[in-house]
Amino acid sequence: MNNEKKVSLKRVEHDLEIRLKSLAFLDEELLFKELASKNNGLTVEEAEDKLAFEGKNIIEGKRKKSTFKRLIEPIINPFNLLLIGIAVMTLFTDVIFADTPEYITIIIILSLVFLSSAIAFIQSERSNNAVEKLLKLVTNTVDVLRDDEWLELNIEEIVSGDIIKLSAGDMIPADVRFLTTKDTFVAQAALTGESNPVEKYPIVEFKQNYSLTDIENLGFMGSNIVSGSATAIVLATGNNTFYGSMAESLRGTRALKSFERGIGSVSKLLIQLTLLMIPLVLIINGVLKNEWWEALLFAISIAVGLTPEMLPVIMTSTLAKGAITMSKHQVVVKSLGTIQTFGEMDILCTDKTGTLTEDKIVLEKYMNLHGDDDKRVLRHAYLNSYFQTGLKNLIDIAVINRAHEDNLDKILTNYQKVDEIPFDFTRRRMSVVLQDKTGKRQLITKGAVEEMMEISAFIEIDGKVEVMNESLKELALKTYQKHNQEGLRILAVAQKNEVPDEHTFGVADESDLVLIGFIGFLDPPKESAKDALFQLKEHGIRTIVLTGDSEGVTRKVCQKLNIDTTKIFVGFEIDNMNDEELVVNLRKHDVYAKLTPAQKERIVKLLQQEGHTVGYLGDGINDAPALHQADIGISVDSAVDIAKETADIVLLEKDLLVLEEGVIEGRKTFGNIIKYIKMAASGNFGNMIAVIVASIFLPFLPMLPIHILTQNLLNDFSQLGMPFDKVDSSYLKKPRKWDTKGIRTFTFIMGPLSSIFDILTFLVLWYLIIKGDVNQAPLFHAGWFVFGTVSQIVVIYAIRTEKISFLQSLPAKLLIVSTVLITTLALLIGFTTIGSYISLAQLPLVYLAWLFGLALLYVVSVEIVKKLYIKRYNTWM
Repeated sequence: MNNEKKVSLKRVEHDLEIRLKSLAFLDEELLFKELASKNNGLTVEEAEDKLAFEGKNIIEGKRKKSTFKRLIEPIINPFNLLLIGIAVMTLFTDVIFADTPEYITIIIILSLVFLSSAIAFIQSERSNNAVEKLLKLVTNTVDVLRDDEWLELNIEEIVSGDIIKLSAGDMIPADVRFLTTKDTFVAQAALTGESNPVEKYPIVEFKQNYSLTDIENLGFMGSNIVSGSATAIVLATGNNTFYGSMAESLRGTRALKSFERGIGSVSKLLIQLTLLMIPLVLIINGVLKNEWWEALLFAISIAVGLTPEMLPVIMTSTLAKGAITMSKHQVVVKSLGTIQTFGEMDILCTDKTGTLTEDKIVLEKYMNLHGDDDKRVLRHAYLNSYFQTGLKNLIDIAVINRAHEDNLDKILTNYQKVDEIPFDFTRRRMSVVLQDKTGKRQLITKGAVEEMMEISAFIEIDGKVEVMNESLKELALKTYQKHNQEGLRILAVAQKNEVPDEHTFGVADESDLVLIGFIGFLDPPKESAKDALFQLKEHGIRTIVLTGDSEGVTRKVCQKLNIDTTKIFVGFEIDNMNDEELVVNLRKHDVYAKLTPAQKERIVKLLQQEGHTVGYLGDGINDAPALHQADIGISVDSAVDIAKETADIVLLEKDLLVLEEGVIEGRKTFGNIIKYIKMAASGNFGNMIAVIVASIFLPFLPMLPIHILTQNLLNDFSQLGMPFDKVDSSYLKKPRKWDTKGIRTFTFIMGPLSSIFDILTFLVLWYLIIKGDVNQAPLFHAGWFVFGTVSQIVVIYAIRTEKISFLQSLPAKLLIVSTVLITTLALLIGFTTIGSYISLAQLPLVYLAWLFGLALLYVVSVEIVKKLYIKRYNTWM
């Protein structure tokens, strides 16, 4: 980014900061006037006018790129840039400084660039179109006050002046000023780097030296509500937000994922081989033949021939095919590189609730502390769930549904809400304060049993309220543990009547409660979960359960899914371990319960530090940090906004077997990319050795530049079927990672092997075909042209599988078609007069026997070396 643009961006940020600060401290009446709004919201007509003027609430950097930009992107890669550079050099050597200008070399080079870029663009467009259709089904919405009614709208449709309602799990969809808050905590790490959530208030005192993000009544796009609830008025949308003003400078700061790191290291290796070749060929041919100009032209042509310009094509086509395949399974893949990471994953960490289990939680029991059914417990739980305004999760919905079945709806008219203390993942409970028609106030709390026991000083037993002593506490815990071990998810319900009349309620009021009973929920495993986890295990992926739920329920669910529950660690045990101790346990144990979001994130990070590629499957607010930390975050369409936004992959259907499909598709993708890379790297290295040998011993160039360029073009076309090739089932059985060292070893073994057969071809051509006649150079050129093309094609079948191709492993039909067509064309060029158009002589038919004999011997040799290679290194691809 140039300095002028940086200055411009700074100016925009400064102006925006001044405006947001001024709006933060305006009186509410002036604020509504400034934003052309009112306390009952905008009208539909006002909102439509504003939307037409302001535009959709989208960050420019996230908008769909123009067709021109998407067309340019495939061109800008290291290999195409290298070819374009060579084309510029050729312009000078073949046109500007040549006695007779020749354009054929430039045309072929630019054709290679166009070919690779066009295919990459077309495949990318196909993938993007498929993904975009699915993305329309994944929407983030917000509650907006329009015409004095709350409507659920897509976040893209909100405008300045809109009044919105926010609760735990919601992303803040624009820059806002809070009008009301209730224990509202916001995570602003994406903007400030501050890891701890910040509490927000509707009214703040003016301070001159306030940093913008420290102003406690402002919320910013890019942050999210961690706990509590609020209403707010929208101050700015889209690129006019604080985050939007930073979007340009934020681009490019994302850490490289494993796919990008792998491609980068491999590209570097291939380009190094290419650049090494140019000076070697130039010097050898220049010194030995004393034709420096021809030597330069030949070196340039060799550089073109060795440039693996098809790598971006193979890579994009293969990844796009994977994304399109996954889209057919109703899976949204947000970036193409994610496909390969799926195949690399060797550990899947997963939440339990809603991911391994059905998201149709049913309230099975409502009971007193003896374990007997007690409708009074259900009534209190119902009042708590109904009147809370935060995130109504599946638990609340199950309570409300059961109360409706038991005809408890009529009791709602007897109460009105005074206040609430929203849920958070530290307290693991939530409370409402209600007032009945007589004016009596009551605080009702429900939450995790252990946390509820800590704040209960009394217990209701046999119709009496008793001080909680050890024996009564033991009775309550015994009832809880009995049903928890049976697989019910248990929450405690408590209440107290000594509630102040005039008071702002907070966490401190959740004390000295009367424990009245328990409610138990059944959350059975998904039908597909057991098979899905088994299939993942069969493919070398270990599953680790990271849940905030209780140990008992977690054990029951995991046992049904055949997950080892010999030892289950809970949250406080995790906190008591240092990283080294936790890593030791992570190596042996698979189930961790009662975890906080930070503990989940810590476990994922430690597994990554151990060298694992970690996926995380989750759908809740408490999963967001782990989803962000993981190499591949997976969520579902029913997840909270922040989980869907953070995830790399979104499952639109509940079937977990699609995870196996993703893993297999990822490994197929990686396998086909590796096939091309190993063929390109070893072939290029072998050609380098052969050209050096030929340059030393032949009195003429082994091939002219036009021959090398044409051969390169033919070989490129022959490999167009590679992205669609089949991959051996044995290759799909375990995770696959980038191994640059392995690629280098493969190159240094298979490259010289191909050189041996190139040199044998030189000997046949020199002694048997042209019989040492230097005037027969065009015939020699034709012989090596055809062998180089055919051998490069037939070896595809040997390298593509660790088995014997055709006999034990069938290639894809498209690969067969592309290779047969190009082989036929190469033979026609060599054995007919077609070759004369590129200065090749017509080969005698006797050479056909030598050609196929050498090609067959080459393939047999590759098969023998393959067996020895696999025996030595225990791998092939």
